[in-house]
Amino acid sequence: MTSPAQHTRRAVVTGAFALAAGSALSLVPAGRAHAAAAAAAGPEIVSCAGWGARAASEAVVVLANRPERIIVHHTATLNVTDYSQQRAYALARAIQTYHMDAQGWIDTGQHFTVSRGAFVTEGRHNSLAELRTGKRQVRAAHCVGQNTVSIGIENEGTYMTEEPPAAQFAALADLCAHICTQYGLPASEIYGHRDFNSTSCPGDRLYALLPTLRKQVAIRLGTPLTDPQTDPIQDLIHEATTHALSPFPEYLPERLLRQVVSSKSPAGG
Repeated sequence: MTSPAQHTRRAVVTGAFALAAGSALSLVPAGRAHAAAAAAAGPEIVSCAGWGARAASEAVVVLANRPERIIVHHTATLNVTDYSQQRAYALARAIQTYHMDAQGWIDTGQHFTVSRGAFVTEGRHNSLAELRTGKRQVRAAHCVGQNTVSIGIENEGTYMTEEPPAAQFAALADLCAHICTQYGLPASEIYGHRDFNSTSCPGDRLYALLPTLRKQVAIRLGTPLTDPQTDPIQDLIHEATTHALSPFPEYLPERLLRQVVSSKSPAGG
């Protein structure tokens, strides 16, 4: 037979567990909401004007569609320990110079760049403005067959045998989460350049980190990590079989980058 005291103790314990469970459950949506708000705010992104970009050689094409995925690259440049803002701006100018003057493109090929010092810069003009609206994307030149359906992100460095600095990787995750929020993409829609083209990009070590990147982005979004909704190989077959690969080297020469780094920075840089 159960005594009144036992009933009292059981009621107290049961009530305490219920209160604790209720508190824990109330924290879950609050945590998700906080993560989603942070992803929506996004990292600070320096515009083309901010890092001293040249004007595009012709009008940048803004497409009516939203991107379907994010594609991660590395610049295949030296893994420098200069993590300064000045270095990030010089990198952005060097990439644009190489893409326009050597590749013959109208502007920088990718939409955004993340420096080893974790500074995020806009690549092709209007990419930042369209990201902010979340309705359209700029046609780019970062991945054959994917330039009208994806956002390209360059990461400064060569990541075949080394991993990117922790701050850079965190900035990449922040940027990806913001892009996913703005365009309604799941974290699973993050790929490496080599998933679509014959290239070692974004390097063996960074490519191996993509599952971790997707998980970190999903956490920032406050959503579960799901399987990709589309098959990138089929996309490649349908969209890229008629495109010729560029005859030029893919990445900027280190000598050019050194020249730009040593040149005068734009006002405020």
